[in-house]
Amino acid sequence: MTTTAMNLEQIQQKIPHRKPMLLVDEVVEQTEKTIHCRKTFQSDEFFLQGHFPNYPLVPGVILCEACLQSGAILLSQFTPQDGSVVPVATRIDGAKFKRMVRPGETVDIEITLIDIVSTAYFMTGKVTVEGKLAARLDFACSVASPG
Repeated sequence: MTTTAMNLEQIQQKIPHRKPMLLVDEVVEQTEKTIHCRKTFQSDEFFLQGHFPNYPLVPGVILCEACLQSGAILLSQFTPQDGSVVPVATRIDGAKFKRMVRPGETVDIEITLIDIVSTAYFMTGKVTVEGKLAARLDFACSVASPG
């Protein structure tokens, strides 16, 4: 199964994140085990206001969160879509940051599902800008009841 071109409205049907913390603009392509998403960072993003005032950079933790959200979209195929569960991060390992990301740049986010153990989903994520690696991490997510 391969799906393509998911817009913002369709993304919001898959995960509970909303602005200003929704960090995925579009899904380019998705298979059962992979997803390719994009995000363009605008100069007015709240986290850029103080990071850093004269040289704004997208924080590494925001790049990690973009991976986690992309992973949550991928995992939505395995979970009920009735709001009874929400995706939660349970682990991040080996995060590496190789290139700065600046306002106005578009990142490609590629996530691969490595393993599923009970309700834990193990994935690897890669963030690139114009084909150059910006960040890489391994992470795990689970699902929890929001109430």
